[in-house]
Parts: sequence; C-alpha cells; structure tokens
Amino acid sequence: MSVRMAVTYQGDLHSEALHEPSGTSIETDAPKDNEGRGERFSPTDLVGAALGSCMLTVMGIVAKRHAWDMTGARAEVEKDMVAAPVRRISRLALQIAMPAGIPLNARAVLERAAHTCPVSQSLHPDVKVELHFVWR
Repeated sequence: MSVRMAVTYQGDLHSEALHEPSGTSIETDAPKDNEGRGERFSPTDLVGAALGSCMLTVMGIVAKRHAWDMTGARAEVEKDMVAAPVRRISRLALQIAMPAGIPLNARAVLERAAHTCPVSQSLHPDVKVELHFVWR
C-alpha cells in the first residue's frame, strides 16, 4: 500500500508535511541546537513520536482482537542525538504506561507486539531503542 505525502519548505527552517489521504498537516522546525527556534516538532522528534505511536497502535490492534481495553495507555519518548561522525538519532528511550485492568496473561503478548511495530523494524541498527513498561 502506498501513501502520498507532500512536504513544503516554508522558509526559516520550517516545513509543512501534508498527508494527502486525510488532508491533515504537521509543521516542523529545526531544533534550537541545530540553528532552529524549536517552535515545532523537529523531523527527528517525529521519528520518536512515530515510534511511540506505532508501538501503541500495534499493541492496540492486538488488544482489540482480545477485547483488552488499552484506553489511556501512554508512551513517553526521550530522544538523544549525536553529532559525530554525522548528526543522527543515537537513542530512543520509551516508557509505556499501561492502564489498570489489563490481564496478567496479556502483558507478554502486548510487549512482544510493541517490539514488532513497523517503525521499530525500520530503524537503523545503530539507533539504540530502550523500552520499559509500567503495568498498573
């Protein structure tokens, strides 16, 4: 399946990405430590957000199939960058807090699902991903 997006550079290190199927958009800005003002998500911030939302989405698909209610689950993402030898994401640390009421036997299934999300599978092996779950 193919999805089209159009990204327009608006000047002053700002871009707007248009998701053509839905018509929704996301604006980006360069981070303060890379000549931007940090007024929006940076492109690399979006990678971290994409990983967190992808993990929750895949877990949600599995939970829905089993009638486990994940409403209120939350992923907190911390992104670290390195500058040498090239500027890139070095680490994405995620903490996924799960709501009360998830059965004990669901935990391993949902954790396994998080690790199989397409964004996780698409990251370069040099990006260290640390994933921690908090079960209520």
